[in-house]
Amino acid sequence: MPNAPTRTTLTVQAMHAIDQMTGAVIPPIHPATTYARGADNQLIGEQDYRRPSGPTEKQAAKVLAMLEGAPDARLFSSGMAAIAAVIESVPTGGHVIAQTEMYYGAKLLLQRAAAKQRIRLDLVAPGDLDALAAAARPDTDLVWIESPANPSWAVVDIARAAEIAHAVGATLGVDSTCAPPCTTQALALGADIVMHSATKYLNGHSDVLAGVLATREVNDRWAEIGEIHSKTGAVPGAFETWLLMRGLRTLWVRFERQSASALMVAQALLGEAGIDAVLYPGLADHPGHAIAARQMSNGFGGMLSLRLSGGHAAAARLAASTRLFTQATSLGGVESLIEHRKPIEGPDSPTPDDLVRLSVGLEDPQDLLADLRAALS
Repeated sequence: MPNAPTRTTLTVQAMHAIDQMTGAVIPPIHPATTYARGADNQLIGEQDYRRPSGPTEKQAAKVLAMLEGAPDARLFSSGMAAIAAVIESVPTGGHVIAQTEMYYGAKLLLQRAAAKQRIRLDLVAPGDLDALAAAARPDTDLVWIESPANPSWAVVDIARAAEIAHAVGATLGVDSTCAPPCTTQALALGADIVMHSATKYLNGHSDVLAGVLATREVNDRWAEIGEIHSKTGAVPGAFETWLLMRGLRTLWVRFERQSASALMVAQALLGEAGIDAVLYPGLADHPGHAIAARQMSNGFGGMLSLRLSGGHAAAARLAASTRLFTQATSLGGVESLIEHRKPIEGPDSPTPDDLVRLSVGLEDPQDLLADLRAALS
């Protein structure tokens, strides 16, 4: 009896999604929004309306749930829509703990809910588990962490954060956008819900806006998130979902190559004139390297940041001077991007003025390194 296929193989083959009507090896797109009933008013198939999820979305969710080792997963119209659904599941007045450093859009959404007194919010530094434990209390409903944390790539011990959250009866949610399931299994480490902006590594081609949630248990909270998901219509289109599934087929090879290239670039830039610090969890001197090595089994990702000696002006100049790196927001695509991060996040952001964020793509890493060195000079 042959061994069961690995997650890598199942992902590449989209869970053996051969079209049974035609034999096509690529799953079809089902754009229909409504589905017919027979003379007895009974549905002909399993679908009645596409807003909860259509056949294309169900197939993609099946692949994503397999990747995460989850009993269920749901696709959203964006990563922010997925995060919003989790926040909406917090009871009115519920206590939430999140990070001072995280994707700025998610933090703004949490702060907006707190300002409207929908939730009570405490923020702690990423990786400061003593502060997390001190902030946790019996009425804490949700602990939301991000690892690695954007844009310093601070690493959070997910297993320990889960212990702290569960000790007070809270749900642990993990934004694992920069550590996709080919390298980090957040649910296996103790997370209750894992979120990805599927726009990034999962799709990998900068042509899809989507998000995903996967759950460790199908429980009351998951049912409520499903209700929010369906009733608000925060679902991706069939074509976007099909593109996402196409991108997922190459996730493993893309992430391995981007991780290897980012590590090479990070190591080469250590001690480079004009650079004060290289922030990358794959570097041995990164404060979270040991935890990252334990949690990230298939590379440390393609994201790194540089802190420049010349401050704001030097960061702005570098971001505007590269030829191969495109100055643009986002990450995880096949093309390399560069961004002076602080102006994007705004004056209240804790991101330093001198920080430049890099998303390393699939270009020749030696070409990318030469491009950065030319721009630095």
